Amino acid sequence: MKLLILNGPNINMLGIREPDIYGRSSYADLCDMIKAHAEKLGVEVELYQSNHEGDLVDAIQKAYFDGVDGIVFNPAAYTHTSVAIADAVKSVPIPTVEVHISDVNSREPFRRISYIRDVVQHTISGMGLDGYLAAMDWLAEHIGSKK
Repeated sequence: MKLLILNGPNINMLGIREPDIYGRSSYADLCDMIKAHAEKLGVEVELYQSNHEGDLVDAIQKAYFDGVDGIVFNPAAYTHTSVAIADAVKSVPIPTVEVHISDVNSREPFRRISYIRDVVQHTISGMGLDGYLAAMDWLAEHIGSKK
């Protein structure tokens, strides 16, 4: 099984940006955590982060052609603004889990709006970096039951 772990804008600034909300672990720490969990699950992972909307759309489309089985996606600020990203997720038949490090529903009102929520199979919010691992587990279970 192959999973794409996709991250949107400013996730590369983990540990620096608002550590009281996002924690003190760095993006490198997150990547290491994901790789270790993937090994434990016996799945292949590709990690990608971009601050550019079109790059994220390209990565979603590329995942389809590369035979990716599932996507863990933290669209970050694009969650609340990007119809293009929602359309990209909708255009590929790849199970996708939306992940947010913080509990977006308990923050500013604009963060409660998610253009992607209606086109993903599952959402995990407010679990910190462990939300990525929970998303990987959900996909492994969901995809495994379909094979």
